[in-house]
Amino acid sequence: MLIGEVARRSGVSARMLRHYDSLGLVRPTGRSGTGYREYSGEDIRRIFHIESLRSLGLSLREVGRALDDPDFTPSSLVDDLIQQTLDRIADETELLTRLRRIGAAEPTGWEDVLQIVALLQALGSDSAGKRQRAALASAAGDRTPVEALVEAALSETDPNVAGALRWALARSGDDGLALLAQGLAAPEAEVRKRAVQAIAAIGNDAANTLLHDALTNADIVVRRYAALALGPHGVTDTIPTLIDMVVAEVNDVDAADALSALAGDPALADRIATGLIAHLDSGAADSSARRRLTQALAGIPGSTAFRTLAELTQDEDRGVALTAAYIIRLRDAGDSGGR
Repeated sequence: MLIGEVARRSGVSARMLRHYDSLGLVRPTGRSGTGYREYSGEDIRRIFHIESLRSLGLSLREVGRALDDPDFTPSSLVDDLIQQTLDRIADETELLTRLRRIGAAEPTGWEDVLQIVALLQALGSDSAGKRQRAALASAAGDRTPVEALVEAALSETDPNVAGALRWALARSGDDGLALLAQGLAAPEAEVRKRAVQAIAAIGNDAANTLLHDALTNADIVVRRYAALALGPHGVTDTIPTLIDMVVAEVNDVDAADALSALAGDPALADRIATGLIAHLDSGAADSSARRRLTQALAGIPGSTAFRTLAELTQDEDRGVALTAAYIIRLRDAGDSGGR
């Protein structure tokens, strides 16, 4: 079979067949009556073998080794091809994500496209300073790719950059909430923590709804950040978590402040005081925790808290007794100043 016919039947161009010939991959073994070289059936089978191996991503050099080297083993080469393919897929997926984000930003001209590309590159920079500047700059644009901001916020480890990203997301309103809500269910604890912090920073009604649901999250860190955000807004479901934070010395000052804000409602003051007193009376709290509970009572108005503080001035733990006495003096001074 002459080269033209082989090209038509195999789908391999005559030019490529000549290239294979020059490399020694497949050389026509026959001759026609007029002296033209002809491909035999075995030659054609080899062509199909070459094309099959090329379809797997092998180079022509690797194809030649695979067909001609009797000691050639495919396993290591196949493993390399698998890794190369995975790397290529990752690169293409990253490109697809970038293109989608640019499209979602609805650029009106190439200048917009270039600005968005520059922002995306800066958000992925190895420099914390560049990432922070990108986050701050993104809040000033109308076409900020919110998905990119969310992804950056959920992965950022530098506290200054993370704060800038949360600020930028807060300025974007509800746009990133659905993606941040997905972060609350992430398998990585740090991602869940960053998600609830970003939601808390948004602080609107939709964000608070997500935070209210987060009060029952399986992750105690998520529950605590949700409680800190919602407590000052009068959400009573936060009270048990806030009291536990005081006991555990986890953001205990902020938790005590949130309890004090909640206790501004007279109907809640005694309930909060009773919750704090229960831990004091349980005997499970160590002296450090008892002092923190006593300090937390300072911000709780009402007779229940005051009566307990008076009793604590006689506590066997001197630190607790002195703390309670100091709080009562401050209250008395405040009452005197108001008269």
